[in-house]
Amino acid sequence: MIRRRSLNYTAVALLGLGLMTGAHGADRGTPREARALFDQAVKYMQANGPERSFAAFNNQKGKFVSKDLYVFVIDNQGTYHASGAAPESLVGLNVLGTTDAAGNPLFKDMIDTTARAGEGQVRYMWLNRKTNSVEPKVSYVGKVDKYVVGVGYFAPRSTAADAQKMLTRAIAYAKTEGIDKANTAFNDRHGVFVQNDLYVFAVDLASGKFSAMGMNPTLTGADAVGLADAEGHAIVKEMIDKTASGEEAVVDYVWRNPVTNAVEKKRSYVRREGGALIGVGYYQK
Repeated sequence: MIRRRSLNYTAVALLGLGLMTGAHGADRGTPREARALFDQAVKYMQANGPERSFAAFNNQKGKFVSKDLYVFVIDNQGTYHASGAAPESLVGLNVLGTTDAAGNPLFKDMIDTTARAGEGQVRYMWLNRKTNSVEPKVSYVGKVDKYVVGVGYFAPRSTAADAQKMLTRAIAYAKTEGIDKANTAFNDRHGVFVQNDLYVFAVDLASGKFSAMGMNPTLTGADAVGLADAEGHAIVKEMIDKTASGEEAVVDYVWRNPVTNAVEKKRSYVRREGGALIGVGYYQK
């Protein structure tokens, strides 16, 4: 019988220092390797049942721990039954109410995603033991009986090309579907317009308020024109002014990166479409 314990956010932050023990000094696992390990874990659990699978997944020297990849299992109540990262610390902990570094309820998202679709991907921010910094992470998660099985990988930082490609897709979507439907898509944290540390933001030009903010949709409706960066620059006003001619513009500023929780240089590419200013930015190293 697993002894249930609860875990608050502070405890997660502290525990995070030891979550990636197997990653220290090891190579990063790729998305393809994470997917392969996930598929292997699901098949193993379907064939061998929960208890035997938990023992295999919790074996840090076994076949279900590779590089910085490992298998984890939680139940529908958010309690850990297996984790190749730190079984002695995590098994029995209830993490249902836990949020990531950006405030997203990652474990609840995993449970909801698998309840809805059986299988999916969940993006969140988590401490990487190897780099000792908070980074975007993506987990493949799937439902096996009453359990959620998952394997996650740390995503790389996005580039200028990545930001430009996402903006192009966002503008095309707004043209085809209309700005209202586009704003809904931009605000979907699990959709195609939020990817690792990239996200789409939109400002209604008539009201000067955010109509979309993919990383934090709760900012929708908040004043944008009066927004200043960490150095006091009115960045949205500059974006609006620079796109007045109808051309795409580039605006540099400093902003807090929700992934690293540090103020970093950021560059955003912005364009106008459907009465809105639409932009995508990336953090410069």
